Amino acid sequence: MYRIGFPFWRQAALLGVPLKLRIDVIRDPEANVFVATSDDLKGLVCEAASMDDLVKEIELAMTELLALQLRAQPFKRPVADLRICAA
Repeated sequence: MYRIGFPFWRQAALLGVPLKLRIDVIRDPEANVFVATSDDLKGLVCEAASMDDLVKEIELAMTELLALQLRAQPFKRPVADLRICAA
């Protein structure tokens, strides 16, 4: 597996190497939502009322952002290791 954000990750992704991504999650008690961000994948910011909904939002956003960053058709291969690190 190769981590998104490391040097040459785009080339590795285009060659079919499985990718992994670090996602940080915080809970905003005032808004009563979970917020996910990633320093690895530029532009990834999602929020949802539950963790299950947040995971769905992250998967949708990742697909779009990876397609944009790879300048490819919609990214169909899932990121191999979707582990959410709750802060």
